[in-house]
Amino acid sequence: MGIRSLVLFAGTIAAAGLLGQAQPASASGTPQQQPSTQDVSPAFEVATIRPSDPNATGGWSFPENGRHVGCANASVATILSVAYGIHDKQVVDGPEWIRTDHYDISGVSNVGDPSLPQMQEMYRKLLAGRFHLVFHRETRELPIYAVRVANGGPKIVAARPGEHLNTGNRGGGGQRTLKFTNMPMSGFALNMNLYLDRPVVDQTGLKGAYDFTLTWTYDDAHVSDANAAPSLFTAVKEQLGLRFDAVKGPAEIFVVDHIERPSEN
Repeated sequence: MGIRSLVLFAGTIAAAGLLGQAQPASASGTPQQQPSTQDVSPAFEVATIRPSDPNATGGWSFPENGRHVGCANASVATILSVAYGIHDKQVVDGPEWIRTDHYDISGVSNVGDPSLPQMQEMYRKLLAGRFHLVFHRETRELPIYAVRVANGGPKIVAARPGEHLNTGNRGGGGQRTLKFTNMPMSGFALNMNLYLDRPVVDQTGLKGAYDFTLTWTYDDAHVSDANAAPSLFTAVKEQLGLRFDAVKGPAEIFVVDHIERPSEN
């Protein structure tokens, strides 16, 4: 399952403890209490990094299955974008190969079933340790999409107390449906980075978290279908009472100061 199906930004992958794993015994034979995964700093216990097959098709993906975490056919710029929850156009400078070279990573997490923030921390450490990434942050004026409230007001519903942050994603027939639960507008903006060609910034002024569903048609071949959902821009306005405005505005930039190709292993 790829990152696009996980809806990486601000969505969550349910975190699980080290369930079903035997506890090691002490010298006296008494099982030792293991630290909670919440107390463990997430990292790859082991990770293999290899160049991707140059003939690979289907784009990049970030499959995750329990403790097994990795990516396929992903550039370093894409991995950095995933690790820090930013649009890839917010990654600047650095050698050209961070966008043209693609890698397959296969690793095992030191936490049971890593949550989204834990997965991101794992990739951040991997970039620093294996690619020797050094960067700094700046704020620059960039072409962005500002998420704002459309005329008529928002059509989203305030989340119910006790709900967990979550994003459901399904697609087919040229359409995509995202179901958001307990989602703040900043999280919605970050999710939209996956589907738009420039960084998305929340300027709605809406506080709190919301439940809402968004369905749109992404395949032009289905636009003429009478039963097809509208385009993303139209769907956001009609279904959510929001809009995307193409403007220039301040956005955080990740400036790559140093990076090295990893050695094969």
